[in-house]
Amino acid sequence: MSLTMLPPSRAGVPASPAPRDRFVDILRVFGMVLVVVQHWTMPVLIYADGRLSTGNALAGVPLITWISQVMPLVFFAGGAANAISWRSAARRGEAPGLWVARRLRRLAWPVLPLAFVWLPLPYVLAALGVPAQPVEVAARTVGQLLWFLAVYLLAVVATPYLTRLPAGRVLPVLAVGAVLVDVVRFSGLEQAGYLNVLFVWLAVHQVGFLYAEGRLEWLTGPRALALSVAGFGMVAGLVAAGPYPASMIGMPGAVSNMAPPSACMLALFAGQLGLAMLLRPTLDRFGRRPWTDTLLTVLAPRMMTLYLWHMTALTTVAGIALLGFGVDTPDVGTPSWWARMPLWLAAMTIVLLALVGLFGRMEEPPGTASARMVVVGTLMIGAALTALMITGFSIGVVPPLATCVLIAGLLVLSHRGAERSGAPDPAVTGRV
Repeated sequence: MSLTMLPPSRAGVPASPAPRDRFVDILRVFGMVLVVVQHWTMPVLIYADGRLSTGNALAGVPLITWISQVMPLVFFAGGAANAISWRSAARRGEAPGLWVARRLRRLAWPVLPLAFVWLPLPYVLAALGVPAQPVEVAARTVGQLLWFLAVYLLAVVATPYLTRLPAGRVLPVLAVGAVLVDVVRFSGLEQAGYLNVLFVWLAVHQVGFLYAEGRLEWLTGPRALALSVAGFGMVAGLVAAGPYPASMIGMPGAVSNMAPPSACMLALFAGQLGLAMLLRPTLDRFGRRPWTDTLLTVLAPRMMTLYLWHMTALTTVAGIALLGFGVDTPDVGTPSWWARMPLWLAAMTIVLLALVGLFGRMEEPPGTASARMVVVGTLMIGAALTALMITGFSIGVVPPLATCVLIAGLLVLSHRGAERSGAPDPAVTGRV
C-alpha cells in the first residue's frame, strides 16, 4: 500500500487541522519516553582497571527494536507539528525566514545549559582523580544525542518550501533516492550512506505534512492494519535478503540501519505508521481524559529537556554504581539483571526529573526572533550541532569553540529591534 497515491481531500482543499492534536502530542511524548527507556536499558557496562567496557543488551533480541526504535514516528509527528505551525504562521502573514528563525531558536536554545554543564565537567572530574577513559566515554555519549537536533534542523528549514510541493511527487523522489543511496553504500562506498540523512528523514517528515492536511484520514481499520503488515513484512524481507541487519539500532561492529539511516527505515516507518493509525481512535480517547491532558500539557513543552538530559542521568547513576560501588551490569537476561532493572530505571528517573525540574524552564529562548540573517544563523547553528555531535563534550578545543558558534548563531537569529516575531504560535504544544 503506497502512501504516495493518496485520495484528495474533500473539495480539493486540505482539511483544516485542529489547533491541538492530541494524537500528535501522544506520539511525540510516547516516542521520546520510549527513546529514553531504550537508551537506559541498552547499556551493558563493565568497569575494571580504570577502563569502561560497553555492550548492548538488545543485541540478542533485535526484533524488539522494530517497535522500540520510534525515531521514524518522532520525525512523522514533528512533520505534522511543523506543518501545522507553518500554516498558522503563513495565515498571519509571517515570512518563511522569520518562522524558521523562531523554530531554530527554540530547537537550539536548550542545548546551551547542557553545554555549560558538560564543557567544564570532564576537567572537574579529572581534577578529582576520576579515570580519563570512562569520562571520555560519557562526554562523547552525551554529545552524540545532538544528531537528532542537527537532522531536525534540516527538516525545519525545508518545511516552508516542501509544503508547497505535491507530496505525490516529492515522496517517490525521496524514497527512490534512499534506495539508490543504499545501492551505492552497499556497493562499497559506505560514506555515501549519509546522504540518506536527507532522503529517509525528510520522507518521513513529509508524511507528517499529509497528516496535518487531513490526507491520512482514510488510513483506518483494515487499511491501517494492511499497511502495518506490509511495512513490517517488507522489513522482514529486506533483513532476510540482506545486507540489512535485523536490529533497527546500531550495534558495535555491525552494519547499521540508523547511522547512517537505510531505506529499511522507510519500511519500518510504514509498519509503525499503520499500527499508530490503527490505534489512533483509542489514543484520541485516551488523550481527552483530564489526567492525560494534564500530563501531556506538562510534558510536551519539556520534551527537548528530557531528551537532552536523559543520558546525563544515565552517566550519573552508572558512574556512581560502577566507580563508586563497583557494581557492573549483570549478565543480560539473568534473574540478577531483571531484579536490578527496576532499581536502575527508578534511580535514573529520579535524577532525570530533578534535571528537568532544574533546566526545563530554559526551553523558551528570551527575546524574539529575527530573520535578518537567517541563512547565516542557520549555518552557524547547524555547524555547531554537527561538531558537538561528532566530538561530544570531551576535553579539547572543538567543544568550547562549537558552543561559541552556537551562541553566536542564536544571537544572529535574535530580535534587534527592526522586526516583529509575530504572536506566539497556538498550533503547536511542544518545542520539537
